[in-house]
Amino acid sequence: MSVFNLLARVVLLSLFTFPVLAENSTAIPGFTIHHNAIPSASLEPGVARQYGIQRSKYRGMLNVSIIKSVEGTIGTSSEAVVMAKANNIRGQLISIPMRKVTEGDAVYYIGEFRIADQETLNFEIKVQPRGEKRFYTAKLSQDFYID
Repeated sequence: MSVFNLLARVVLLSLFTFPVLAENSTAIPGFTIHHNAIPSASLEPGVARQYGIQRSKYRGMLNVSIIKSVEGTIGTSSEAVVMAKANNIRGQLISIPMRKVTEGDAVYYIGEFRIADQETLNFEIKVQPRGEKRFYTAKLSQDFYID
């Protein structure tokens, strides 16, 4: 499954099972960073199993992909160094270990973290695309609700 297929499955599934979904992208020179955060319980059991993600209403999943701009195309998936962290409104820092997933030509990074009801997490994602000398920062804010 390509990164585009996984993102499409996550987005479509989340639209039907979770009313608030953050799907964002951040443009940087020569690349676009796609990033979203969802509760892992909104994933289909088979998808969670396939990617080794723990489904729970108390866990979230961060998905990051880096697409290199290629004129006349939707771009190509790019490897990168990806680091992520989040802060809640109490100022607590949550380190999010990211792991690389490769499927054919697609490369993306996923990380899991704990969530609480009515919690807003502010994510900071640092990305250094392969071949680049510097890190770029993407930010994302997501509210989580537990039923």
